[in-house]
Amino acid sequence: MKVVVTGATGFIGRHVVAELLQRGHSVIAVARDEAKAHRFAWFERVRFVACDVHSPLDDPWKLFDRPDAAMHLAWPGLPNYKALFHIAVNFPADFRFLRLLVEGGLARLLVTGTCLEYGVCDGCLSENAVTQPSTPYAIAKDTLRKSLQWLQRERPFSLRWARLFYLYGPGQNSGSLLPQLDRAIDNAHATFDMSRGEQLRDYLPVETAASYLIRLIEEEDCEGVFNVCSGEPVSVRRLVEMHIANRRASLRINYGHYAVPDYEPMAFWGDARKLAAALKLDGVKPLTGDSVTSAASCAAGSSTTRVQDVR
Repeated sequence: MKVVVTGATGFIGRHVVAELLQRGHSVIAVARDEAKAHRFAWFERVRFVACDVHSPLDDPWKLFDRPDAAMHLAWPGLPNYKALFHIAVNFPADFRFLRLLVEGGLARLLVTGTCLEYGVCDGCLSENAVTQPSTPYAIAKDTLRKSLQWLQRERPFSLRWARLFYLYGPGQNSGSLLPQLDRAIDNAHATFDMSRGEQLRDYLPVETAASYLIRLIEEEDCEGVFNVCSGEPVSVRRLVEMHIANRRASLRINYGHYAVPDYEPMAFWGDARKLAAALKLDGVKPLTGDSVTSAASCAAGSSTTRVQDVR
């Protein structure tokens, strides 16, 4: 299958491109910075298109050599979730770009959404829940999904909307919690400031998430919204304490130094059953034990315990 991947050099995109190639697909990798793309081992094996998908493009489907499928991972401006440009700029530009792809002839589209579309809701979150986004970023994503679903009434195409929960792994923002904790340990700091760490979140390795996204685009009869998650809640405090123990470090954690962000509930995680059924998984492996402690860059920001959702 010929697949175009936007945001190819981003946190998720770099892993998606590598695995698509490994699975035998032809890849058109799209990103703004070609110099950055040259750093990846996959660069010589893809057709790379350097462009900003938010700039005016007459016929992106032809520009990308009439792909069979598109995986739209690009979304600029993160992790600034409260900025209005998500609604004023990103949403209309994204919809224009994706509409042109579909009108050109694209039959299969996957777009990454966010767990923040659910809003401030505690507990296990199912795809059937009514969305109540409370930040400009989440509002923009949710509006894009609804707009694409309306577009399906005019132009038949298959839409897979992948709501990402908390991803961690190689390529994540260096400002995330555990990379900052590692720097504190390496620099022999006596203390480390963070929130109380009582929040329950749903964590998934970025490599696993990339694999799920690819399998969603590969499936013939896949359609609709999917939580891309582990299905298991893990506390931020547990992540930190396990990582410190694994590093055999002795620094003291200053719990409660930072407040929990007001746009996140205290305890929420994803219902992974629809994803497991669609991909015929035996079960979604939770993030536990050594899989936590071995992650050098985990998914929450130290001042807000916020994960880098996408790119």
